[in-house]
Amino acid sequence: MLFFNQKILDYCEEKTSKNNLILNELERETEYKVLMPRMLCGNQVGSILKLISELKKPKFILEIGTYTGYSAICLAQGLSNDGQLHTIEINEELKDLAIKYFKKSKLHEKIKIHTGNALDIIPSINLHFDIIFIDADKKNYCKYYDLAINKINKGGYIIIDNVLWSGKVITEISEKDVETIAISNLNKKIMLDKRVENMLLPIRDGLMICKAL
Repeated sequence: MLFFNQKILDYCEEKTSKNNLILNELERETEYKVLMPRMLCGNQVGSILKLISELKKPKFILEIGTYTGYSAICLAQGLSNDGQLHTIEINEELKDLAIKYFKKSKLHEKIKIHTGNALDIIPSINLHFDIIFIDADKKNYCKYYDLAINKINKGGYIIIDNVLWSGKVITEISEKDVETIAISNLNKKIMLDKRVENMLLPIRDGLMICKAL
């Protein structure tokens, strides 16, 4: 579902700073080699992630859902000098492609990639984070948020992608549509959570930004 006229979307993209060449190359390789390339966050969301990270200058970032590494590269550009990004990907087959571009971007020493189930891995990371980005399987979004809220530093940001889910969240939801139900439940959960201030932005497929109080 398009939330704006396509010409408006094209205009916004045209007037947004362009990716660096490495991210463009990663985007093209993802399109050619990986199933469901639309899962890549893209230039506009990536630019927001980079901007927030550069403003926050985080020491530690957690990313749930590496995919091919695009968003991790955007986020890692704002890390403090001694900072580190931990990213989790369940699909072992994507690891080599992500690492390839972490090295090309010269950020590989700041990025640690974990492969496996994020629900198991997150509790095993003995750190608290300044930014947590969630972009993984939607049916577990509420569980990821519950883990994230206990891992985020005061004043830190939890950022969640795909929270409009192609507009399905405003339609009548089938009881069999577990992904849309999960995202809708998460959006309601965040609105009622007094531990955060939040803003839902209608950018691409919907971006939720929460600040921990």
